[in-house]
Amino acid sequence: MYAPERHQAILDAARSAGRVEVTALADVFDVTPETIRRDLTVLERRGVLRRVHGGAIPLERLGAELAVPERQDVAGAEKDRIAKTALAELPEAGTLLVDAGTTTARFAELLPTDRELTVVTHALPVAQIVANRPNLTLHLVGGTVRGRTLAAVGGWAERALAEVFADVAFLGTNALTVERGLTTPDLAEAAVKRALISSARRTVVLADHTKFGRDDFAHVADLEAVDTVITDTATDPDLLGEVEAAGPRVVRA
Repeated sequence: MYAPERHQAILDAARSAGRVEVTALADVFDVTPETIRRDLTVLERRGVLRRVHGGAIPLERLGAELAVPERQDVAGAEKDRIAKTALAELPEAGTLLVDAGTTTARFAELLPTDRELTVVTHALPVAQIVANRPNLTLHLVGGTVRGRTLAAVGGWAERALAEVFADVAFLGTNALTVERGLTTPDLAEAAVKRALISSARRTVVLADHTKFGRDDFAHVADLEAVDTVITDTATDPDLLGEVEAAGPRVVRA
């Protein structure tokens, strides 16, 4: 195994288990503990792990918000399936609100060419995807752009969203629990997400299994405000049962 492949495997293991230990990784990959320590140093410099005594913890477990490039490949195959499944929630014609996020950007790439749709978004990556599509009319919401998410936030964005009403909002989330609903690390992002929910007849949340069972700092909405949650088959079925009992329909991609 090449070093970059081992780095990715270590990162995946850390995100799955919540932490990794140097000695255990050395046994798994049949390398010396010194090699694993160097690997962890590389990953820490990339901003995805935090070194602790004897091992490392994924940065998102510590409440840190990862930037778009760092989140792009996390659960990538699952995000692709979720995005494809979300196409079934599209109207034949009408208006969509599309939230910022790596899964919602994948969804935007898959929007069909056989119907006229209006897309409203505050996310620069989503806008860039939609702008060149002849069958899609783009409305780009302005505001202060956050570097970590490339999303416009603040009062300007909230006021613009309050002036529209869409058929369906496709929402991303950083974390989801039955007790606290949808949460995200940033208060300004949370406010815009609430505005998206308020400006749509239906809200569809796209969330892979890594988002479930954890809370972030800023509350977005309780689950009763959500119509549908689309996730992947790796999400705990018992937890999904609790989510569905709280109100939303759950779809597994």
